[in-house]
Amino acid sequence: MKLQNKIALVTGGASGLGRATCEQLVEQGMKVAIWDLNEDAAQQAVAELGTDNAIYSLVDVTSEEAVETAMEQLLAHYGALHLCVNCAGIAPAAKVLDRDGNAMALSKFASAININLVGTFNVARVAAQAMAKNEPMGEALERGVIVNTASVAGFEGQMGQAAYAASKGGIIALSLPMARDLAKTGIRVNAIAPGIMGTPMLLAMPENVQESLVANIQFPKRMGQPKEFGDLVAHIASNAYINGETIRLDGAIRMQPR
Repeated sequence: MKLQNKIALVTGGASGLGRATCEQLVEQGMKVAIWDLNEDAAQQAVAELGTDNAIYSLVDVTSEEAVETAMEQLLAHYGALHLCVNCAGIAPAAKVLDRDGNAMALSKFASAININLVGTFNVARVAAQAMAKNEPMGEALERGVIVNTASVAGFEGQMGQAAYAASKGGIIALSLPMARDLAKTGIRVNAIAPGIMGTPMLLAMPENVQESLVANIQFPKRMGQPKEFGDLVAHIASNAYINGETIRLDGAIRMQPR
């Protein structure tokens, strides 16, 4: 799919990997719709990207009604949707049993699954419905692309990541069957599994913590750059033969138990 003058939706687009993705897509000539719950950050993102290039809506991705309403607003404003990038998510940390032998609250596990996995599917299903109305594009006759955000934790969850790893493992498992479901419609579905990425949250951690996180990265010996995530999104959207895949973006790291 050629990205110039196409429309993208980025959930969690006001900060971190989502924000970097918005920047890369706008550089490629796309218009973006940011869905986020952080109104101040979303307003700043739109101001810096340019009001001709970006809009935002305050959307709870776990709400069926909110997502469907926001999609109606997006289509009313832009007229179509060609790329959906799901970056919204949370990363709770809690062991199944704490030091005193108390079980993790079920609500903590359910929250991670609901926001990260159910929220991703909630947005993707509505995005697919909108994309299905597009005219076929390019030599592949595709109608749209969905890119979901998994994590290396979905492959090698660490201690304290049971909820997070389960939610991201679900996104990995979702890619192929969703790609198969949407193949006849001409919509591709892929996921990216980032490793240790240099988001503002991680870069604000003490230097010794950052060094310990980087220790198991093979090469390059550094955190990933959010721009590299955005670059990969743009490449996946542009390369019609990437479908049903989860691509690790991690410098060959394999996470240790702790």
